[in-house]
Amino acid sequence: MGGVSTVGDRVDRVPKQDRSRATRQRLLEAAVACLAEHGWAGSTVSVVAERAGVSRGAAQHHFPTREDLFTAAVEYVAEERSTALRALFPEGAAGDRRAVVSALVDLYTGPLFRAALHLWVAASNEDQLRPRVTELEARVGRETHRIAVDLLGVDESCPGVRETVQGVLDMARGLGLANLLTDDAGRRDRVVAQWGLLLDEALG
Repeated sequence: MGGVSTVGDRVDRVPKQDRSRATRQRLLEAAVACLAEHGWAGSTVSVVAERAGVSRGAAQHHFPTREDLFTAAVEYVAEERSTALRALFPEGAAGDRRAVVSALVDLYTGPLFRAALHLWVAASNEDQLRPRVTELEARVGRETHRIAVDLLGVDESCPGVRETVQGVLDMARGLGLANLLTDDAGRRDRVVAQWGLLLDEALG
């Protein structure tokens, strides 16, 4: 009897775990969307829970504090974007550095960057949030840098290469900032093309 009960419990538990995982993912995606659209001040746990279609209690079960929710949300989507960036070039970038630069720039012109920017601004004024966001951004930055090095096919042991790759990422972030206020696609395309040429000259 006990064995049958254990099996039944296990069967019941699997769907519950799946539901819990799905709820958590909905909350994370809703948090990023709210942060991108409404900023920190307009993004409360209640607002996110309503958007995700779950109760406030369920939201707090997964994320006890507002800071837990929003740092986890930006980290989650950053990881998703990193995965998507790698998936764009499953066989490598085949030396097409302009395509790589364009993909990196795209990382900084979507809702993730907008949400992250709101989080940075909030962290500059919120002592509880600042160390968590600083750590998160350092981790995301290292991962993006590693992906860029791999896709550009460069050797960081060569003098100046690391700084050149970091310059590309800093440029991409700057283009993302410019895109917050106006659609900057035309100028962005010209800048990306020029950086592709510069990288071929600088990195060989």
